[in-house]
Amino acid sequence: MSLRTIHILFIVASILLAVFMGIWAIVAFRSPLGSSGHLATGLVSCLVAMGLSLYAVSFVRKTRRIGIE
Repeated sequence: MSLRTIHILFIVASILLAVFMGIWAIVAFRSPLGSSGHLATGLVSCLVAMGLSLYAVSFVRKTRRIGIE
């Protein structure tokens, strides 16, 4: 397994973790004990997941462009 593949796997794992964290926080916000901190955590987690997705796409494009497969 190449270093590129391992890097992509870690990025995907981080995206999934951020998405699940965002879902959990938004569900916690909608519960009777939810607070604005839950909402903020959910929104930030979703933004992090989007940022990591953009990073993953740019990483794959860059490594293809310079010939790393």
